[in-house]
Amino acid sequence: MKKVLVVGAAGAVGIHTVKYLLSEGKYEITILDLKNKKSFNRLKRFRKRVNILYGDVTDRILIEALVKDHDYIIYLASAMPPLGNMKKGLAYAIDYGGCENVVRAINYYNPKCHLFYASTTSLYKNIKNPSVKSKITLDKLDYFEQAKLDAENLIKSKLKNYTIYRIPLVLSDSLYETFMYHGKRNDLMDVVTKEDCAYAFVKGIKYSDELNRKTFNVAGEIPVVYGNVLDRLLEYNGLSFKYVSSRLFLEKDYVSPVCSDRDELENIIHFRNDSLAQYYKRIKQKRGNKRKINRLLAKVLVK
Repeated sequence: MKKVLVVGAAGAVGIHTVKYLLSEGKYEITILDLKNKKSFNRLKRFRKRVNILYGDVTDRILIEALVKDHDYIIYLASAMPPLGNMKKGLAYAIDYGGCENVVRAINYYNPKCHLFYASTTSLYKNIKNPSVKSKITLDKLDYFEQAKLDAENLIKSKLKNYTIYRIPLVLSDSLYETFMYHGKRNDLMDVVTKEDCAYAFVKGIKYSDELNRKTFNVAGEIPVVYGNVLDRLLEYNGLSFKYVSSRLFLEKDYVSPVCSDRDELENIIHFRNDSLAQYYKRIKQKRGNKRKINRLLAKVLVK
């Protein structure tokens, strides 16, 4: 039985990655994340079926011990914007430093191990119709993107077995994920649901030989006008953009462009099982009576 380590398993994509790995029924799974109330509550459902470890990706000794014994590593740990762009040290510690620990351990202890690394399509700033072949200039990037690009270059220069996924904006179920408001309303964007994003990593294991030493842009079924998605999400919560715009001030925009090679990964591994229609249906069902409460609050707060 092949052994898989999921780093950053308590995040939205991580949770679904673990679910899909378990559904395959053919992997011994270890998951790693920081120990706090949020991660403990999210991961406790898996405690009888996977090996759960709490720790920090910056802990070199811990990472070395884990890497020695795994065939595949899925690295999802990240200091997501806006936090990752406000604190340079945090982005570099997690998105680059943690990855560096994994790369070093693979080289020294387990060179046959295959690393799947979650990068970002926000690397493509001011690039029209980008693809993985586009030239990326470091001086135009924020802290988060710089750390991701440095990690990509490290992986490419040091490892024999790796696959890099550049992830677009992952659609959230929650209005309280602040990065959901860091897109321009009129932009046409590539997005992906957390379910499809997670499945791309799991399916990638099956096709690891074909994906080896390659970088791919991940994308959902179709590009979207971001304002339309946000409006629908707000509607299902009984709110409107008037409420959001009166509460939020965006200093920077999250870039999630439509990539010219957006279908390349799908054509190989066929990971798209979700759709925008299904995403909207889930949101609407989850909110239920909360819509009425939020609508009443909005009338009081927005004048």
